[in-house]
Amino acid sequence: MLSTRDDRVLRATRILSAVIIPFLVVASVLLVVLPTQTDVTFAWTIRPPLTAMLLGAAYVGGIWFFTVVCLARAWHLVWTGFPAVVVFATLLGIATLLHVDRFHAGHPSFIAWAALYATTPFAVLAVLLVNRRHDDGRPDAVDAVIPRAWAIALATVGGAASLTGLVLFTLPQLLIDVWGWALTPLTARVVGAVLTLPGAVGVWMLADRRWSSFRAIIAAQLASLAVMIAALAVRAQDVDWTRPAAWLFATAIVASAAGYVAFFLTMERRTSGRAPRSRPRPASRSTSTG
Repeated sequence: MLSTRDDRVLRATRILSAVIIPFLVVASVLLVVLPTQTDVTFAWTIRPPLTAMLLGAAYVGGIWFFTVVCLARAWHLVWTGFPAVVVFATLLGIATLLHVDRFHAGHPSFIAWAALYATTPFAVLAVLLVNRRHDDGRPDAVDAVIPRAWAIALATVGGAASLTGLVLFTLPQLLIDVWGWALTPLTARVVGAVLTLPGAVGVWMLADRRWSSFRAIIAAQLASLAVMIAALAVRAQDVDWTRPAAWLFATAIVASAAGYVAFFLTMERRTSGRAPRSRPRPASRSTSTG
């Protein structure tokens, strides 16, 4: 029996997060620091290097997020990142199956990649479903409610990014010829998977408007966006700036970063302005975990 106040991060969730982090750290170094050497260091050759860095940016956000999960005192502080991870990992697993001939068979990086994406979608979904039952839906003692306007705006922007990502993933040939830099069907699907992340987070703001539920994942997204902006600056030569899509993508990334920073600071000010209050214990309610 668990009380409705039992909002803990389960041990299995912490262990899974701790197992995932080293994979993300190694991949981030290979993709962000050594993006021109994927032909010898990574699971498959990624060209141009900009695409490698964008995938690495997603992993940097993942490192931030899963580190917070390992340290978090409560499940509701991190749960909103898990649906996004399920979608992202599932799409990359499917992309691997569709383009397995493009990978470096037998390479240690491919073995690690295959192991990660054969198991992560199922393992993350499992801990999401089990841990979700422990959240009573109440805000922290010091918390803030996300304004409806912010929730709708971020859900809309994230939805647009996710829609673009899903089109890239399901119909890569439709956008390859107009995209801002060279893509193959595999890299189009990888970029598409990265673009689904904001929508898979933002949509939950329409249901859970506790700032405490989003603080960690928004910080992780800001880390990813910072690396993406750096990638665009460092690998500007990879971009075909004569294409409108290149300017649209770059503008969207910079605008998203500015918007997320404004949102983060706004919510932090709202939270710091609230005095701590006690959370009354329910008189006699209890929940069975089965």
